[in-house]
Amino acid sequence: MNKQISVWCIISMASIPLVMTLGNSMLIPVLPIFEQQLNINSFQSSLIITVYSIAAILLIPIAGYLSDRYGRKKVIIPSLLLTLIGGLVAGLASIMVSSPFIWILIGRVLQGFGAAGAAPIVLPLVGDLYKDDDEQASSCLGIIETSNTFGKVLSPIVGAALAAIVWHIPFFAISVFSFVSLIFVFFFIKVPKDNEPKDSFKTFLQNTKETFRREGNWLYVVFGIGIYTMLILFAILFYLSDILEKQHGIDGVKKGIILAIPLLVLCIASLITGKQIKDDLNVMRMILIVGLIIMGLLVPFVGFFEQNVRILLLISSVIGLAIGALLPTLDAMITENIEKGERGTITSIYSSARFIGVAAGPPLISIFMQNGLQVTSIMAGILGFGILICIFTFIKPNKTT
Repeated sequence: MNKQISVWCIISMASIPLVMTLGNSMLIPVLPIFEQQLNINSFQSSLIITVYSIAAILLIPIAGYLSDRYGRKKVIIPSLLLTLIGGLVAGLASIMVSSPFIWILIGRVLQGFGAAGAAPIVLPLVGDLYKDDDEQASSCLGIIETSNTFGKVLSPIVGAALAAIVWHIPFFAISVFSFVSLIFVFFFIKVPKDNEPKDSFKTFLQNTKETFRREGNWLYVVFGIGIYTMLILFAILFYLSDILEKQHGIDGVKKGIILAIPLLVLCIASLITGKQIKDDLNVMRMILIVGLIIMGLLVPFVGFFEQNVRILLLISSVIGLAIGALLPTLDAMITENIEKGERGTITSIYSSARFIGVAAGPPLISIFMQNGLQVTSIMAGILGFGILICIFTFIKPNKTT
C-alpha cells in the first residue's frame, strides 16, 4: 500500500460502505416480521427498502458535486450523521407511535439521504488518495467493494438475530454502526490538500456534459450493468427471504444464514477480482463479458425452483459469484478512467444507477411473485444478454480512455 495511507485510513473508508450495506440489506430478512408487526403487505414492506434507495438516487449527484467542490470528508461526515438520525427516527417511532409505518419510511428517507453522501464518495476518495498508482487504487477498491459485499453477508444474519430480540432493534443498530464509522472517518482519514481552483457550477455542468459526450458510450453501458446487477441481487434476496419463511417455514437466524451463502460467494469473488484486475482494461472487459453470460444463463431458472431450496440456493450462489466479479470491475473502470475534477460526480451518478436497481428489485419481485414469476425471470435473463451485446459494441479497450 501507499506509505502515506495508513491501514486505519483504509479500514475507515471500508467502514462506510459496510455501514450503508448493513443499513439496507440487514432489513431484508426482517421484512416478513415487519409485515406482521405493522400489519402491512409484501409490497408495502418492500417500500422500506425502496424509499431508502430512491432518496439516495435523488441526492447522490448533488453529493458528488459538493464533494468535488468542497472536499470528500466534508460531505461524508454530515451524511453519516444523517444516517444515524434516520435510524433513531425509525426506531423511536416503532416504540412510541401506534401506527409507525409512515415514520419508519421518513426515517428511511433520511438514511437514504445520508447514504447518498457517504458510500458513493468513497470511490473518488480512493482515486484521490492513489492518484499516481492505478494498481494500488484497484487493490484498495477491491477492499472497499469486499467490505460492501461482506456487509451483505453479515446483514441477513445480524438483522435476523437482532429482530429475534425485538423487531425494531435493527433500526437502532444502524445508528450505532453509523456512529462508529463517523468516529473512524473523523480521526483516521487524512484527505490530501487540494489547492486547485474550483470551477463554477456552470463550468461544472459544461465539464460533466463534455465528459459524457467524450466517454458516454462506455459509461452508459457501465451504468446499465450496475442497475442490472443490483436489481437482480436485491430481487433474489427479497424473493428468497419471502419464500423461505412463507413456503418453507424457515425463519430467524437460520434464514439469515441461508441468505448469507450467496452473499458470501459474492464477497469472496469481489476480493479476488479486486486484486487481479489491476489497471488492465482487457481483463476488465473479459470479466464483464463472462459475468453477464453467467447471469443471462442462470437468472431465468430462478423462477422455476421455488420448491427446491438447495437448487435455488446453488443458482443464487453462482449468480452471486458473477455479481461479485462485476462490481469491483465496474468501480475500477470508472475511478481510473475519469479525471479527478469530474470523478466525484461521475462515480456518484454510477452509484445512483446502482441504487435504481436496489430500489426496483424488491417491489418488482413482490408484484411478479403473485403472477408471472417464471416469464419475468426469463425476460431478466434475456436483458442480461442484451447488455452483453452493448459491451461488445461500446467497450473496446483500444478506443476507451
